[in-house]
Amino acid sequence: MSERQLPDEKKETVRRTMRFRRGPRRGSLTREIAAIMIGLVAGTVILCWFLNTVFLEKYYVRNKQSVLLSGFRTIDEASVNGRLLSDEFDVTFENLCANGNITVMIISPDRAIVRSSVNDTQQMLIEFLDIIFGERENEITVLAQEENYVIQRQTDRRLNSEYLVLYGSLSNGNLILMRSALESIRESVKISNQFLVYIGVLAIAVSTIVTVFVTRRVTTPVRKLTDISRRMTELDFEARYTPAGRRRDEIDELGAHMNELSHTLEKAIADLKSANNQLMRDIRKKTQIDEMRREFLSNVSHELKTPIALIQGYAEGLLEGVNEDEESRNFYCEVIADEAEKMNLIVQKLLTLNQLESGGETVAMERFDVTELITGLLHSAKILMEQSGITLTEYPKEPAFVWADEFMVEEAAGNYLSNAIHYAKGKKEIAVRYERYPGILRVCVFNTGDPIPDEETGRIWNKFYKVDKARTREYGGSGIGLSIVKAVMEAFHRDCGVTNRRDGVEFWFELDTQTHILE
Repeated sequence: MSERQLPDEKKETVRRTMRFRRGPRRGSLTREIAAIMIGLVAGTVILCWFLNTVFLEKYYVRNKQSVLLSGFRTIDEASVNGRLLSDEFDVTFENLCANGNITVMIISPDRAIVRSSVNDTQQMLIEFLDIIFGERENEITVLAQEENYVIQRQTDRRLNSEYLVLYGSLSNGNLILMRSALESIRESVKISNQFLVYIGVLAIAVSTIVTVFVTRRVTTPVRKLTDISRRMTELDFEARYTPAGRRRDEIDELGAHMNELSHTLEKAIADLKSANNQLMRDIRKKTQIDEMRREFLSNVSHELKTPIALIQGYAEGLLEGVNEDEESRNFYCEVIADEAEKMNLIVQKLLTLNQLESGGETVAMERFDVTELITGLLHSAKILMEQSGITLTEYPKEPAFVWADEFMVEEAAGNYLSNAIHYAKGKKEIAVRYERYPGILRVCVFNTGDPIPDEETGRIWNKFYKVDKARTREYGGSGIGLSIVKAVMEAFHRDCGVTNRRDGVEFWFELDTQTHILE
C-alpha cells in the first residue's frame, strides 16, 4: 500500500516517524554526560574560589579573635587563682603565645611589667601604650567591646601591617595587652585561590578522563540497543543484544526484553503475513472459482483423452487376442501401465494446481533459508543428473532468508529444476544462482539448450501448454509444472519469468526478504 492510499491521520503518523528518524541533528550521550560532570567539577571549583575570596578573610579574623579571647580568659583565671607568676603557669603561658602566635604583656597599675612574652619589653610597652593612650595615625576598627576588655583591628600604615589587638584589665587589677599579627590575609587568599585554580584544572582533566571512560561503559550498550531498535524498525529480527560482562544491570535487562520483543514481533508479523495473504486470496476466491472449475474440466478432458484412448485401444487388442505371442502381450501391458501412470501424475498435478488457484491451499508464511531448501533439491536430483550427463556449474552456498510458504517454494523450485534436467542440451550444464534487489531475492535456474521462441514465452505458463510437445511427451511431462510455479508466485504476490541467454534458458521467481504487511 503506497502512502497516497493511507488515511490522512496515518500519513501524518508516517511523516512524524520519518522526521524523528532523520532528526535535525544527532546528539551524543557521552558528550552530554561528560559536559554535565565537567560542569559540576568546574562549578564546584568556582564556588570554592568565590567563597574563599569573599569569606576567608572574615573567617580568619574571627578565628584569631576567638584565640585572643580564649587566651585572655585563661590568663584572667590564673590571675584570680594567684598562679599568674607560678612556674606551673609558665608552660601554659608559653604554649598560649606560641600556638596562637600572640604577643602578651601584663602591666601592673604602676606600669611595672608583670609578665611578657618578648624580651624587648620596653619597646613593646611603648607600642602598647601608644595604642591605648597615644596619638595614633593607624586605622582602627573595634570588633568587640566588654566591660573589662576591647578587641580591635589595627592597620599600621608605617609598616603596612595588620594586627588584632586585645587590651583590658584582669580581675586582679593588672593591665593586659595582647596582639596577634594577621600577617597578610589578602596575600594568603591570593595564594589559596591560585592553588584552587591548579587543583581545579587538574580535577577537570581527571574528571574528563574518568567521565569519558565511565560513560562509554554506559553508552556502549545503549548504542547497541539503539542499533537493534533501528534494525527492528526495518523488520530485521536477526539482531540480538548480548551482555558484555557477567554482571547484569538495568540496561542488560532492557536488552533481554528487546530480544523477547524481537521474537514476539517476528512471530506476530509472520502470522499477520499469513493472515493477509489468506484474506487477499479469499477476496478473489468467489469470483474465480466457477471459471476455474470450467477450465479445469476442459483441460482434464483434453489432456486425458490421449492416454485414455491408448489404454482403451491396447486393452481391446488384448481382449480380442490380436497378438498371441507373450512378447506382444507384455508390450501391450507396459503401454497400458505407462499411460495409467502418466494419467495419475497428471491428476495429482491438476489437483495441486486447482488447490492453489482456488485458494484451497493454505499459505503458511514463515521465514526460512531458501539455500538450504535448494541444496536438498539438488542433492535429491544428483543421481538423475549423473545419469543424464549433466554438470552443475553454479549453486548458492551463502544463507538467504526469505518470507514464504516453504512447501510451495519447494514445489516451484522443484519444477524449475526438473525442467532444466529434462531440457538440458549441448554442454548439458545447469546453474542455480541468486540476484538481490531491495527487499527481494530472485532465484534463477539456468540450463544450456535451445532458446524458447519469443512468441512462446508468454504462453508457457498456461496449463497444458508445451513448446516441444514431442520431447515433453517423451519424458512424461504434462505441461502443468510452470502453471504450478505461476500459481505459487501469485499466491505470494510475486513475479516469475523466463529469459533466453546466449547458450540456454534461465527461469526465475522472486521471494520477499522483508515483510510488507500492507502490500
